[in-house]
Amino acid sequence: MNFDVTETMQHQEALDTVRIASPALLPGATADESCVSKLAAWVTDAGLAGESETAVLAGFCERACMMGIPLARAQIIIDTLHPVHEGRVFRWERDKEELAPRDYERSDDAQAQARWRSSPWYQLLETGDSFLRRRLTPENEAEFWVFRELRAAGITEYVAIINRFRAGSAIGNMDCVYSSWATDRSTGFSDSDLATLQQLTPFVALAVKSAALARVAENLVETYLGRDAGRRVLKGGITRGVAERIDAVLWFSDLRGFTRITDTTPEHVIPLLDDYFDAIVSAIHERGGDVLKLIGDGVLAIFTAEDRTHACHAALGAAKLAHQRVAVTNERRFAEGVPTTDAYLGLHVGEMFYGNVGSKERLDFTVIGPAVNEVSRIAAMCRSAEQPVLLSAAFVSALKDRTRFVSVGRYALRGVGRPQELFTIDPGS
Repeated sequence: MNFDVTETMQHQEALDTVRIASPALLPGATADESCVSKLAAWVTDAGLAGESETAVLAGFCERACMMGIPLARAQIIIDTLHPVHEGRVFRWERDKEELAPRDYERSDDAQAQARWRSSPWYQLLETGDSFLRRRLTPENEAEFWVFRELRAAGITEYVAIINRFRAGSAIGNMDCVYSSWATDRSTGFSDSDLATLQQLTPFVALAVKSAALARVAENLVETYLGRDAGRRVLKGGITRGVAERIDAVLWFSDLRGFTRITDTTPEHVIPLLDDYFDAIVSAIHERGGDVLKLIGDGVLAIFTAEDRTHACHAALGAAKLAHQRVAVTNERRFAEGVPTTDAYLGLHVGEMFYGNVGSKERLDFTVIGPAVNEVSRIAAMCRSAEQPVLLSAAFVSALKDRTRFVSVGRYALRGVGRPQELFTIDPGS
């Protein structure tokens, strides 16, 4: 380290911001070793406290600078398990406001692949090494594409470190933490600086891995169970047979002519579902709804609110937005020469049970009750009534304004005791 005990004392107050007691100075240890132990304790505590990767990186770099390590920039990269993104990048720059993390997506783009193969990380993975150190000079700036950018920013030395996970502990492609550390000091890093970084980066990597795994769990349960159901599960709502009685608007939609498309052009089915689910699910989410299930080409969702009227208005807003987005999707798909379709939608409101049901080995977090069966039957009647949207009488009554809606008659719904009056939206409203 390039500082003495006096400098350590000057920074004592800042270092004491750790939320757990720092380890006592060991017999024979130097003050520098004490500071390293304090910083390791801070990182450990931050990881246990569930701090974000950005907060861990920023807090670590600021404290490392106080210890005399001349950091100017730092970056951490970790892959993830996500349906769209491959991983996330976290950055820190001295004397700058907090930098937002950046997600990166899977890409087969030739330029992106070439950029990856000319990175320090690729070389470390290819050689099996875990540490790379380079002084940045005009002679070696062409070694990796990032060196030219760093030299232009005044960086004098660059270090890359990979902290690998033990074999068998990878989650998807998440099998290590990549970190890079750069300085703009004219003499670069000292050997002592780098020894300290190598000693401390496993703590940083572990805290980042902890935060990343928590985010993976949240992403997975919300992606596969729905946002609200996912949050409930993560909060501990996983007991079999435990359900809450709720009052909610029910949405059930499916796609027109889906069976015909499946039979005639099966190669287009998955891209078609992805496109239309993008349009419909995003509309539901933006209006405050929660998608519980994707059933073939069908979507089951709920809208909850303090009163039925508000929930019904939210569902109608989602229906209008979904219709607009499906129209945009159809324009694009028609131009591409691939099959197009439209959505049938049923809306209903009522009480139901919301919670866990299933066997000991396989549970489902869903809604159960007569209203759930009724909304699927209402959506199925769209074909017979030749209407894209059908609303139950209970739904229309909850809105307290029938002027926007037109009755299409009473229909016998399969499995429902009495015929139900159904409504559609007045095209002129």
